Formats: sequence, C-alpha cells, structure tokens
Amino acid sequence: MNIVLLSGGSGKRLWPLSNDIRSKQFIKFFKQEDGSYESMVQRVYRQIKKVDSDATVTIATSKTQISAIHNQLGDEVGISVEPCRRDTFPAIALATCYLADVMKVDPEESVVVCPVDPYVDDAYFEALKGLSDQADKGEANLVLMGIEPTYPSEKYGYIIPESAEQTASVKTFKEKPTAAVAEEYIAQGALWNGGVFVYKLKYVIEIAHKLIDFTDYYDLFAKYDSLQKISFDYAVVEKEDKIQVQRFSGEWKDLGTWNTLTEAMEESVIGNGTMSEDCSNVHIVNEMDVPVLAMGLHDVVISASPEGILVSDKEQSSYIKPFVDNFEQQIMFAEKSWGSFKVMDVEDKSMTIKVTLNEGHSMNYHSHKHRDEVWVVISGEGKTIVDGMEQNVSAGDVITMSAGCRHTITAISELKLIEVQLGDAISVEDKQKFELEL
Repeated sequence: MNIVLLSGGSGKRLWPLSNDIRSKQFIKFFKQEDGSYESMVQRVYRQIKKVDSDATVTIATSKTQISAIHNQLGDEVGISVEPCRRDTFPAIALATCYLADVMKVDPEESVVVCPVDPYVDDAYFEALKGLSDQADKGEANLVLMGIEPTYPSEKYGYIIPESAEQTASVKTFKEKPTAAVAEEYIAQGALWNGGVFVYKLKYVIEIAHKLIDFTDYYDLFAKYDSLQKISFDYAVVEKEDKIQVQRFSGEWKDLGTWNTLTEAMEESVIGNGTMSEDCSNVHIVNEMDVPVLAMGLHDVVISASPEGILVSDKEQSSYIKPFVDNFEQQIMFAEKSWGSFKVMDVEDKSMTIKVTLNEGHSMNYHSHKHRDEVWVVISGEGKTIVDGMEQNVSAGDVITMSAGCRHTITAISELKLIEVQLGDAISVEDKQKFELEL
C-alpha cells in the first residue's frame, strides 16, 4: 500500500503547545504501554506499519516540519517537501510526482492520500487497504472514504452516495452546513467527508499536466511557488464523474481543538499537575518544570508550555486561533533532526537555551556573524570541532565561540548542554553553514 500523509498547518488551535514550527501532530499526548508518550504522527505511522508492514509511507509537508519528522520517525520515511504553502491540490500533485519520479512507483499503482492526524483504531487502516484494492479495480477514477455520521456536525463536509451499499457511486457533495441542514443530509444517507482520496498515480499525474505546465517532479518543485492555491476538492474531486465512496463506521475523531483532543486523552493530567476532588471534566497538560494546581473547576482545559499558559472553558477553546494570531513571540521549544531545544531565558543582549543532542547526532558546522556563544555541558559525552580543532567533552566542560568562529558538536551519548548566546543582534537568521572537511 502506498500512503501519502498530508501534514500541513501550524495547528495554532492547540496553543501553547503548538507553534509555527511545532505543529499539533508532533505533540506527545498519547500514553503507551511502557508509560512513554507518542505523538499523533508517531501513532498513525505505527498503526500503518502494524496493518501493512510493507507500506510505503510518504509525508507531504513544509520544510519547517522536516526536522521534527526525522526526530520522531527516523530517516526511512519518505518526505515530499512543499517549498511553500499552496493548498492541497499542488501538495498532492507534488507528492504523486515524487512517488512516480523519485521513488519509481509504477503509475498503475494506487495511492491513498489521508490526513496525518485522525484519531482512529487499526480498523481505519484496514479500511484504507480496502479503498486501495477498490481503486485497483479501475471502476472509478477516485475512491473516497465516507464516515458514518454520529451526529449532525457543522464541522465536516458531506458526501451523499447513490445508494446505501458499502461501495457506492457518489451522487453529490455538500459543504459544511448548519446543524439543521446536516440533519437533512443525514436523512438522505449522507456521510462525513473523511478527507481521504484514493487513485491510481497516473490519474493525478495526467490532471496535473493538464492544469500545470511542467515536465517532471523536479520541474514541478522548481515552479511550486508560482502555482495557484487551490484545494484538491475544487481542482479534482468536484469535476470528476467516475467517483465512488466506501463507508467506514469505526472509531474516527478529528483532534483539531483542545475540546476534541481531551476527549481522546486516556488521563486527565500529563506533566506536573494536581486537581482537587471537586473538579470535573478538567484536563491539565503541563510541559513546564513548575506545578499546576486546579481547584473547583469544571469543563476546563489548562495547558502550560514555554510558549505560554492557556486556561479555557473547553467549548470556548475551539475559538482560540484569532487570539493566538495576534501574538508575536520567540519560538521557545522545537524538535530538530538532531534533538531538541528549549529557550530558558531571553534578555536584550542574551539568550539562554537548553539543548538536547541525540546519541550519534551532530549540529551543522556553522558560524554566527553577530553573536558569541558559550556551551556548558551538563550531561553526556561528545566531541566539539571549533575552527577545525577537535576536542572531547563531558559534563562540566565549557566551550566558548567568538562571532565568526566555525563550530559544531557531536553527541557520543545523549548530550545535554546549556547554550548562552551573547550579542547586540541575536537572530535565527544569523547563521552560516559550512561543509565539514574531516
């Protein structure tokens, strides 16, 4: 099975845990049997491999998410990088060409495109295999998943099939309705649109060539920033006559808001949190090293991270985005391909950061024009290279780098250090990378 996971957006509705480079799908909410936590993308990837160990998984995403993907899933997963955001049709077209031209997948093979963040059980991925098998038959150019609705939701689009059979032709599509109109749709046998598209590679490649002037994946990638922003639904689905839908009645939740997310959480407190016995339907998610105490609260979510603190009625938490859009703040936490960092303190001319470097990983060999840096190793063992000079380091060692000095560090074991940046103009743009000649 070929699967493309659409991983876009910053997920600001889960602020303060999500930000411009840490999308909701990378936040570790879900407890595993060993007591550790996994993220939405880790959960979905694990479920895919459980159902089909040979599945080819490609994630269509922006370049800001690449480091987090490698950090959480390793280097084996395929990544189709969008140079900029151009909505779902360009993203799917690029990923389809990536599979054909880079991964050399046969254009006659089917591909399943689905969101990266549904909360589902294994039956969902078994259903995706069924969709792929149906697309292989060639009865339709597109096969969609229709979710059996459990209530008249205003949050989803609707698919109205021609019949009540498990696999049916699509009669029409409906945009997100009011609750009253949704009831009318459901009475007509309508299904929620699960955002899943299945087709043979050659089908979308042919449509892409009709709508875009390009030769292959590499040419499309180079022209990507000039493409029209348009959704796959508008560009392809609504213009296709040969289209089928398969019903799915298993567990399926869209965890796009704090309200829906807390419904899927197995425990009411993640991190350092305590609540009094008279609290009801309260959830605490705390990434800080300080305790959070809730008393006498009902239907409330509390979330704390280096980015900020949210205290909200659960229903009202769905309307968080306009407020967060007005915030201008330093990114305080991020996962990188080599590890992670957390900003501890920001002053006018200094910044203090705690860095965790994963075993066997290195930072880029780089320099800064406008700032000095100091590293204090607090645990683990590693090797620094400063202007070409190598040195083994361990807990207690201090390394200083003046502006313009080229430097990197490699973790022999997991390595933690405090980085202090000093300068009049501290900026993420102040970084020049170099090839390291060994």
